[in-house]
Amino acid sequence: MAWYENWFDQDEYELLYQNRNASEATELADLVERTVKPEPGCSILDMGCGRGRHAIEFATRGYRLTGIDLSERSIAQAKSAALEAGLEIDFRRGDMRTPITDAVFDGILNLFTAFGYFNTHDEHQSALNAMLAPLTPGGWFVQDFLNAERVITDLVPEDVRTIGVASVRQNRWIENNRIRKKIVFSYEDQEHEFDESVALLRKEDFESMYALAGLTIFHVAGSYQGDPHSPSSPRLIMFSRKKID
Repeated sequence: MAWYENWFDQDEYELLYQNRNASEATELADLVERTVKPEPGCSILDMGCGRGRHAIEFATRGYRLTGIDLSERSIAQAKSAALEAGLEIDFRRGDMRTPITDAVFDGILNLFTAFGYFNTHDEHQSALNAMLAPLTPGGWFVQDFLNAERVITDLVPEDVRTIGVASVRQNRWIENNRIRKKIVFSYEDQEHEFDESVALLRKEDFESMYALAGLTIFHVAGSYQGDPHSPSSPRLIMFSRKKID
């Protein structure tokens, strides 16, 4: 089983990433609105939506949201959060490699490095093609990914910290053009080990995939505040549109 098929449903994932910054979702939504200028009330797909923080932020701004994620636990939590916020969002469990055939969207989001999990370039291309299948011609696509150069420069090989009653050791290394991480949770005399592995895709990799997928990039940002992209940028945020045949 691939690491991404069960890691996001684990209690340990919740523990490790419990302090995700809600203000990042607000900043990113602001950036998308400034850059794309979406039509009021337009339909947006958040592919790889996780617990729904970005979808919920966009829905509060009046857009019609659908959120899809492979993790059953993530979708359950996203539905609960939307209900608590009084928002109608179509959260569904699904795989980005399976095209959506029952809806069409004005815009698609793929945020917070919810990509790069697969083993080959062809798999990533197929996933991108499937993700874009329900995007209307002329529609916009925003993909927010890690900045490979910054990841390599700032790599911390190991850190250990205590979270609650657990000691958490994280080992990181670069292997076969991927950033790999081994995470070990120690509870008294028990250990639970998990892995993460993401391809170090660069801007030129996305440019070639976008060309094959029929996308034209019109802007690239390097942070959620909208700073220009550079090798030292914290993020790689690409704004594109689907070509009109």
